[in-house]
Amino acid sequence: MEEALSRTPSTGQSTPKVNGTGESAVDIELERQAVRKLDYTILPVMTMFYLLSFLDRANIGNARVAGLQKDLNLSDHQYQICVTVLFVPYIAAELPSNLLLRKIGPSILMPTLLTTWGVMVTLQGLVTSYAGLVVVRAFLGLVEGPMFPGIVLYLSGFYTRRELSLRHAFYKTALLFGLIPKLSGAFSGLLAAAIEKMDGIGGRPGWAWIFILEGLFTVLMGLCGFFLVPSTPRDSKFLTHEQKEIIMRRLERDRPSINPSDKFTFKEILLSLCSPQVIMVFIMFFMIGTTLYGLALFLPSIVSQLGFSRDKTQLLSVGPFAAGFFVTLFSAFWSDRHESRGITTAIISTMAVAGFALYLGAKDKFAAYGALYLMVPGVYATAPVLSAWMANNSEPYYRRATSIALGFVATNSGGILSTWSYPTKDGPRFRNTTIMNLIFSILVVVGSLVNMMYLSRRNKSKQRPGQREKLLEKYTDEKGGDGGLKAWLELGDRHPDFRYTL
Repeated sequence: MEEALSRTPSTGQSTPKVNGTGESAVDIELERQAVRKLDYTILPVMTMFYLLSFLDRANIGNARVAGLQKDLNLSDHQYQICVTVLFVPYIAAELPSNLLLRKIGPSILMPTLLTTWGVMVTLQGLVTSYAGLVVVRAFLGLVEGPMFPGIVLYLSGFYTRRELSLRHAFYKTALLFGLIPKLSGAFSGLLAAAIEKMDGIGGRPGWAWIFILEGLFTVLMGLCGFFLVPSTPRDSKFLTHEQKEIIMRRLERDRPSINPSDKFTFKEILLSLCSPQVIMVFIMFFMIGTTLYGLALFLPSIVSQLGFSRDKTQLLSVGPFAAGFFVTLFSAFWSDRHESRGITTAIISTMAVAGFALYLGAKDKFAAYGALYLMVPGVYATAPVLSAWMANNSEPYYRRATSIALGFVATNSGGILSTWSYPTKDGPRFRNTTIMNLIFSILVVVGSLVNMMYLSRRNKSKQRPGQREKLLEKYTDEKGGDGGLKAWLELGDRHPDFRYTL
């Protein structure tokens, strides 16, 4: 399958006068300008949406350090239920919402979700009991669940397959989509330390103001989203007509099934569920989700139990996430530049293996804290690469929508496990949990290499003599030498011209 460009436009590498598709240097420059405009108008909005998604979900950890558990008289078991209950409706909403995204339209669905969950976050600051917190957290999960898989699916309709990892993790040199868990973790720690100083204002404790202020800001951004989110490149208010056509042509070259001509059938869900590459990435997503959410939700508590004061804990939670920022930026760039998902994931997860091993054997709190600088980047930096890998290797649209949603169902199922993995009595070492995370990280390394070898074998099998004719036999009467659009829509990633990304 031909790629739209000889290089990802944002790499800055020089291009020849005519590329493999016969385009002139002028055409390539026009494409680069159009893609750059997408970067400037789409990525900042999606970056903010996911920043708020992760921040509003994870800030309960900062609120706990600020006194939420004590003020509401919550036991460790009750607190863990408050964290866990979010994930049940969160997971249940992911697949249906992805299948409905095209029908309702991203320009309506995504801002509506953001505005609604901003209200839910604000209400968390008004609760006075365990029961109230459980109810609000459950509704928060219901409206937050669709956002992340929706963003991954949404961006796959604007960028080519080889650009996705970078766009999930890179916007210019600052805010990166795939890095937002790092930024939100860093931002949340700094913000929580400042907001805690509002303790007593309006009769509300400091932890309540963490929820109230962050929730109101989310509502504001949700309302702005109605004016900033186009459903497709053709709906963008910022692209010229020529640029819209350029974007659509390059997407059609990259994915012939990109046009919305396919219909939803349960067969596409079944085909996704039965795809070995989807199953393997699904398992890796579960293990990554377990370690990722554990660090996101409990890192402030982990640092606190190491023996640091409350103020230092909020600020020390920033460092590991900031380190993750740079690691994710570099790894996503490298992954797209070399069109390599499996090797990148294996290398990053090796860093996590080293971090968990160091934490397990650390003799003092400073060495244990230092291990977080390997653990956090080694876990978080895999997320944009795996997201791109899942989106790269499933076609057509509804099969891709299902695969992406399944990936995040797995991630958040791991999140449920993580909420029960850090009981206070096991701190600060959390030996059993650290061993589990170490094993999971090792298995991610192995899984990524196995999946890469399987996909390589699938690519080679499509090139065997007579295989192309066999796969396209029932479509030979269709217009076009490759069986036409019908062949692409029915075969999807099984089409002989489709090349799996390794």
